[in-house]
Amino acid sequence: MLEIQDLTLERGDRAILQKINLTIEDGEIYSVLGPNGAGKSSLAYTLMGCNDYKLSSGKVFFDGKDITDLPIWQRAKMGITLAWQEPARFEGMLVKDYLQLGMKKKNSNEVEEALQGVLLAPDLYLKRKVDKTLSGGERKRIELAAVFTMRPRLAILDEPDSGVDILALDNVMEFVRSLKDRGTTVILITHNAEAAKIAERAVLIDEGYVIKEGTVQEVVDYFENRCLTCPKFK
Repeated sequence: MLEIQDLTLERGDRAILQKINLTIEDGEIYSVLGPNGAGKSSLAYTLMGCNDYKLSSGKVFFDGKDITDLPIWQRAKMGITLAWQEPARFEGMLVKDYLQLGMKKKNSNEVEEALQGVLLAPDLYLKRKVDKTLSGGERKRIELAAVFTMRPRLAILDEPDSGVDILALDNVMEFVRSLKDRGTTVILITHNAEAAKIAERAVLIDEGYVIKEGTVQEVVDYFENRCLTCPKFK
């Protein structure tokens, strides 16, 4: 589904990502693991086509089509979506309306199912506004629910590194599996080795480089036994 060839990203005089080569298969869960500041979120924003994350070199293909130069809205139309680390605010919009934005056909039952999937009671949230009255954790959960209602072909889930209590690990696992069951390929971007284990395959990134790629167990073992024991992480 997604092929990344020699992806290099530079901002100013700093190299953020360096010659990344990855292939994500249709229907799989794929984890991108690494410490804070490793370049994980930059990879997510680059794959989504954000304005400030244009490749310095390399190519990105989706379903065999070169999307390297496509803007974010065209990638979204192709079925790619990103759950941001810091979710957007839509001042004045009701949660119910926000969750229906990306739906091909409005379905109130599916909207309620999406909220329940992120542990928010529909009767308490459907008529609330997506604004500053919601906590960061509530907004993040609502954004995840929106990913559920969109039914994207590829969902990039960028897990916050710290500071926001989103969902317990078991709930994250259940949510990601529910996306896969609905036909969505998932890229889970995380610093949490336990969360990464939900995937079939994984990659470890640090300082913009691919350090290790393989089965999720191979990557997690490398991260826990070699990276976390390194003086850099102490």
